[in-house]
Amino acid sequence: MMLLTSGTRGDVEPFAALARYAAERGHRVRLGVPENSGVDLSGLDTVSLRVDFHRLMGTGSLSPRTAVRHFRSEVGPGMRGMLSAAVQETLAFDPDLVLHHPLILTAPAVAGALGVPRVLAEFVPVATSTQEFSAPGGPTVSKDLGRFNRATYAVPRSGARLFRGDVERACRQLPGGRAASAPAASRATLMGISPQLLPRPADWPARVHLTGAWHADAGSGAAAPDPAVAEFVRGGPCLVATFGSMAAGDPSARGRAVVASARAHGLRTLLVTGWGGLSLPVRDRGDDVLVVPSAPLGALLPDAAVAVHHGGAGTVHTVARAGVPSVVVPFLVDQPFWGRQLHRIGIAAAPIPYRRLAPESLVPAVGDALARREQAQRVGRAVRQEQGLRTALDVLTGL
Repeated sequence: MMLLTSGTRGDVEPFAALARYAAERGHRVRLGVPENSGVDLSGLDTVSLRVDFHRLMGTGSLSPRTAVRHFRSEVGPGMRGMLSAAVQETLAFDPDLVLHHPLILTAPAVAGALGVPRVLAEFVPVATSTQEFSAPGGPTVSKDLGRFNRATYAVPRSGARLFRGDVERACRQLPGGRAASAPAASRATLMGISPQLLPRPADWPARVHLTGAWHADAGSGAAAPDPAVAEFVRGGPCLVATFGSMAAGDPSARGRAVVASARAHGLRTLLVTGWGGLSLPVRDRGDDVLVVPSAPLGALLPDAAVAVHHGGAGTVHTVARAGVPSVVVPFLVDQPFWGRQLHRIGIAAAPIPYRRLAPESLVPAVGDALARREQAQRVGRAVRQEQGLRTALDVLTGL
């Protein structure tokens, strides 16, 4: 089977976990991935999709004019290379099934050309509509429009039209030089989402499988923490903060707000700077603060008291699995959806949009989150019982 993923670490990690899980069980698996994802891909048969999402996402807020230039110079060429590489690498591998991220827009055409089933994988339900909530990636993400919720899914779908020409150019590599006029629909959709965090909507079709999160167990691709970092987190009640690939705004101001809020509750602070979303001047540090560029959250969070994070789908599941309450500071796309959802099920404080993050808003939110620890632990125990990888592979092998 050919697995094709796009996006940042939170999109690559679950695909890598599934590729490793399937390969360990005797399946022939190749994984197409973006470059520089930061994910441990050792032991996997991987190929590059010739795109670096560090470059595509930019470094911060962009004016409309700068955004257009960035699209032309980075996003357009990056997507063009990825879509072409997905076709080329899938043809070369000649799989019996194609599993793909929604952004791999050429996957339907290449699977159709090979005459093999294709399966869509979602970690945020933006391609599968429902009347129960607005599209997580759309402008109405924080609103319930009732019977109009389903219509909001047209917004994220419309983004694919921007790359129609790139899809057509990439498909010139197919036998016959073009895609079929109507590629076959996906045979199934795998939602790598925990039903503890998002109960299955009643109107999803039967071909949509809510598998649970795709999580690498210890000893099967899960990274071990640096001993010094692990010792710090275990050394006393600790707040762990990460904003992943989010870098808009003032990272130093965010770092100071996080540390001030932790200290207000007698907590130590582990700041994971990621792609630059958090930083802290040396003068503001102390023995109660450790700043690191990256860390395996899954191994560290079980020893933490609370987490402050951006609400990316991967981080949301890692925090929930650890049984740790949190404060979500959403930046864009699906993050407001997850922030609202975690608050709704009682394992996070009300989300704080990143532009409003300050000690005045974060100190009470951390206090609120700490009071939710018992519920977070209950949810964590349930999430840890899920067998997302096994369920996903069972669906794939049953097609």
